[in-house]
Amino acid sequence: MRILFFGPNGSGKGTQGSIVKGKYNIPHIESGAIFRENISKGTEIGKKAKEYIDRGDLVPDEITIPMILGRLQADDCGNGWLLDGFPRSKEQAIKLDEALKEAGMALDVVIEMILDRQIAKNRIMGRRLCENDNNHPNNIFIDAIKPDGDKCRVCGGALSARSDDQDEDAIDKRHNIYYDTDTGTLASAYYFKAIAEKDGSLKYVTLNGEPSVPEVTEELVGKLG
Repeated sequence: MRILFFGPNGSGKGTQGSIVKGKYNIPHIESGAIFRENISKGTEIGKKAKEYIDRGDLVPDEITIPMILGRLQADDCGNGWLLDGFPRSKEQAIKLDEALKEAGMALDVVIEMILDRQIAKNRIMGRRLCENDNNHPNNIFIDAIKPDGDKCRVCGGALSARSDDQDEDAIDKRHNIYYDTDTGTLASAYYFKAIAEKDGSLKYVTLNGEPSVPEVTEELVGKLG
């Protein structure tokens, strides 16, 4: 099963991606990790990417897409993969689609997690980290995991907020790109949606990102089959 996964920051996409990875025994591939791996290993394409990154420039698609394609062709992707974090624009979607077709890799499923922009922002800004265990879920904007005042709801440990979770300008910038239906990330999702409407071999799945994690998982697994 080859899957593209779309969802805004704060939607819980990473959590659901990990669940899909375990259930279907396929790697959950994040685009940022591909860059880090190639740069750390000093691959030729990684060296080229690092030159752009060191200058503060965006890495061009001519480097990014071959890097991603190389990862999708790795041995552990024999049973499929779930790609998360790419494409981020309609132009990238078109180029990725072309590259996958040239490589003989057909997409099976595209998943779009739907979540209101303000709710997504609140979830990011509401996250709190427990001093004893960062995996203890605490969020001041989610009733099911709301902390006990300023204490962890699980163990009573002191809580803190990550500085980048409180950077509204940075959150808005990322969401501006994601929610852009003309050229941004949603535009890239809709590019594949249009293909799915014409080609029955590609399934386009939408998920309501508002319910609890188990409820979203149940919907996702039910739709994937």
